[in-house]
Amino acid sequence: MLWGIPGLLVGSFLNVVIHRVPLGRSIIWPSSRCPHCSAPIGGVDNIPLLSWCWLRGRCRQCRQPISWRYPAVEAGTALVFIEVARSAPDAFTLVHHLVYASVLIALLAIDFEHYILPDELTLGGLVAGLAGAALTAPSLRVRLIGAALGAAVPMGIALAYRRWRGQEGLGMGDVKMLAMMGAATGWAHMLLSLMLATFAGALVGMLLLAFDGRSLQRPLPFGTFLSMAGLVALVRGDAIIRWYLGLML
Repeated sequence: MLWGIPGLLVGSFLNVVIHRVPLGRSIIWPSSRCPHCSAPIGGVDNIPLLSWCWLRGRCRQCRQPISWRYPAVEAGTALVFIEVARSAPDAFTLVHHLVYASVLIALLAIDFEHYILPDELTLGGLVAGLAGAALTAPSLRVRLIGAALGAAVPMGIALAYRRWRGQEGLGMGDVKMLAMMGAATGWAHMLLSLMLATFAGALVGMLLLAFDGRSLQRPLPFGTFLSMAGLVALVRGDAIIRWYLGLML
């Protein structure tokens, strides 16, 4: 449970990343500000979760509403940190997995809001994932295979879909993200994440079509599904793979 506290703090920083990276702004300077009136947010108003609740989800200065995404990301990051800490076998793996999980959370929210997957996170995560082989499993070879497959599989799907339907299916952001995921956790967890995300995306698409009348031509933020699937694979991937292989034997 103690890992929930740093999770809240990191979640607060991730909100800055989620807000500023799509706008091309620095995540370091200036300090936290209201997204509406740009008034600086003081320390007492910047306490994760508590400040948002105390201010009833509004800026102290302009009283404009502050998105529910802010407490959701903080609380979600805290829960993810707790689960990652439980599953990590050693300190080096813990740090690597916490960084990877933080990148996934940022990509989840950015793709959900903007339908983009910034290179700063996907390609930066790819480099960090490969560098992690120096201290944590899996090996560099497994990570390189994961990165290559992560790029090749969605690229092949996208090309086949474009040839079949004459339009784009997956974007290059998804390709880069899957390469990053393969580099971070290896090819097996990357493929598991892809399968889980595809199933979840298809299910949500059918539900939207059935209850909302949404056209299948309207895109879904697949990076959001990949992020959620990647988090599941990170903390439960080995157990899911063992269960699946048990069914096959």
